Amino acid sequence: MHRAPMSVSKLSNYAKSGKTLVIVGTITDDIRSFVVPKMTVAALRFTKTARARITNAGGECITLDQLALRAPDGSNTLLLRGKKTSREANRHFGPAPGVPGSSTKPYVRSKGRKFERARGRRSSRGYKN
Repeated sequence: MHRAPMSVSKLSNYAKSGKTLVIVGTITDDIRSFVVPKMTVAALRFTKTARARITNAGGECITLDQLALRAPDGSNTLLLRGKKTSREANRHFGPAPGVPGSSTKPYVRSKGRKFERARGRRSSRGYKN
């Protein structure tokens, strides 16, 4: 939870600053972004495609140990964090799943006739699945 992943497309928003982008987590690739700018990124892990796209753009992927040698005081760095609420478990948080208007996902094994299909949970009652 505290090492949330971050995609290359989100990093490209911060690449204009010219600072070393630091993420305590994994850098993932995003096929929706076509252009990856030149940037220096320090992270715990990189996926193969994310590392390839950053280095092909003229950027640099370094470890946190290498960052500590380059900037021991953290100067000229930007500490970023991935979105913590994008975990699948967060979809189950919030008001009770049976409450009308709630988009909370119930903890249920299946979506069959016998599983959490009480009043307000059936399509015949206008419930949106």
